[in-house]
Amino acid sequence: MSGIGASGIILLVLIALLLFGPNKLPELGRAFGRTLREFKKGANDLMDDSKDRPASRVDVSPEENAQPKAERRLPE
Repeated sequence: MSGIGASGIILLVLIALLLFGPNKLPELGRAFGRTLREFKKGANDLMDDSKDRPASRVDVSPEENAQPKAERRLPE
């Protein structure tokens, strides 16, 4: 929606006003606000859950005293 300016927003509001009427428009706005609030709450809950859980990572860093594969020997 990067191409919508102030005139585009006004046009959208006028079209919505014509489609839904002046009595229904505030109710639709409240419903839209509640939907956005619930979505934001759910997204925040997911972010908080991921912070509480320990990350399951595998350490792939090279060992300090590791020998190259060609020089490694199996124990006898």
